[in-house]
Amino acid sequence: MRHTLAAALTLALLAAAPVAAAEPTPEQHLSLEQGRLLAAHSLGTGKPELTLDLTRALLRADRQDHLAWYLRAAAQAQLKSPGAGRRSAARAYRFAPDSAGKFRAAQLAARLAVQDARPTLAQVWLRRTAVHAPDEISEKRIAADYKVLRRINPWSFQLRGELKPSNNVNNGADSTLEVIDGVPTLGRFGPRSVALEGTVGVLDMSLSRRLHQSRTSLTTLSARGYLQRVALSSDAKAKAATLAQQSGTTVPRNSEFGSTYGEISLTHAFAAGPPERQGSAALGLSFGTAWYGGDKSYDLVKLTARRSWQLSARTGLTLDGMAEQRLDARGPSQDGEVFGLGARVNRKLLNGDQINLSVALRDTRSDHVNTSNRTATLRLGYQFAKPLGPAKISTGLILGQTDYPQFIAGFPARYLPDGREDTSLYADVNLFFEEYDYAGFAPTLRLRAGKKDSNHSRFQSRELSLSLGIQSKF
Repeated sequence: MRHTLAAALTLALLAAAPVAAAEPTPEQHLSLEQGRLLAAHSLGTGKPELTLDLTRALLRADRQDHLAWYLRAAAQAQLKSPGAGRRSAARAYRFAPDSAGKFRAAQLAARLAVQDARPTLAQVWLRRTAVHAPDEISEKRIAADYKVLRRINPWSFQLRGELKPSNNVNNGADSTLEVIDGVPTLGRFGPRSVALEGTVGVLDMSLSRRLHQSRTSLTTLSARGYLQRVALSSDAKAKAATLAQQSGTTVPRNSEFGSTYGEISLTHAFAAGPPERQGSAALGLSFGTAWYGGDKSYDLVKLTARRSWQLSARTGLTLDGMAEQRLDARGPSQDGEVFGLGARVNRKLLNGDQINLSVALRDTRSDHVNTSNRTATLRLGYQFAKPLGPAKISTGLILGQTDYPQFIAGFPARYLPDGREDTSLYADVNLFFEEYDYAGFAPTLRLRAGKKDSNHSRFQSRELSLSLGIQSKF
């Protein structure tokens, strides 16, 4: 190999040196280390062409020479060949033996991707640098660079995953006995209507494309896919089998509790109000489809509107509204129109903590009485600025009230005298472990507990769940 390198470097030096007619150029033999030093020197003295020749010779001797690939990438950058330079930097990253070498190569690849007008690829390389960042200062610089790329890149991709062990994966009842307005009936619930324990898996993906942007407006086209799947525990399967035998029904399968939602949206946001208030507004149009248990439930078309005000340096207010029309429903219970109004106040405290209060009203109108209802939800949230140990903490308290003016239930089925009324109370604690990240993604942990009371025992339930997910730091 040494003879091959010597011959290759000799040819490189002969090609780079001026040729004298009377005096032959003496042959020079260099070691691998001398070749690398000479390539680095030529790069530093503004001779990228010579660097390319020298690195070509070095790579003939050792195709996995990460330093030669890095010097070659830097030379191609000087020669305004960002595409070729990025590919060379990728090989330097691949063959680098340690985190320092991989960090340096990934940084160069990210810069060259920007020069090559490939911001999405630059974001990928920045996340790779985050894996090998040597210190906290480097991590902060990576986060700042990523935010700049997010503003530059017309494409945006978001991914959220979650695994949630729960004692009630199907939103089932606490008891198998039917009780209406405090009076027991002769009815008993089947295995699909009672609480079953297991694990819920969630995958939430969105992709958006910026169509137009100016100093005062932004128009985006986005797509979203939401998948939720359920795996019953062995105890839940045994319980369901017993209830199925008692009620003369079939045993439920995991797939019966899965749900899927897909949506395409067009949104136009723009500045509104006086500049000192930093107000904004947005209008949106969405088309979506919902599935449950493997069957399509309905299609939908939805209009949304939002208006935000910055009331002060530390207080913001947002109002929003929506109107949804469900189409091509599987049955009358999935059909209907939905109208919603909401308000949210966010306040940043002097110590950096944030508190927010939101109210949401929703009116669902359907030809089927069991899906016509009015709902009011109040949520109080608190986010701590300072982490507790390795975790950032936020909490929430949710109170909900749903009223069904008419409702058909019972054995045999009949109208409930006063309709159906549900009251729910839930609390959650969320932990974000940003110090334990990989490529800028860090784990989250959420504990959620609560209950729902109803005048119909089928809709009385309790939930205790622990969710493990991932979230981007930047």
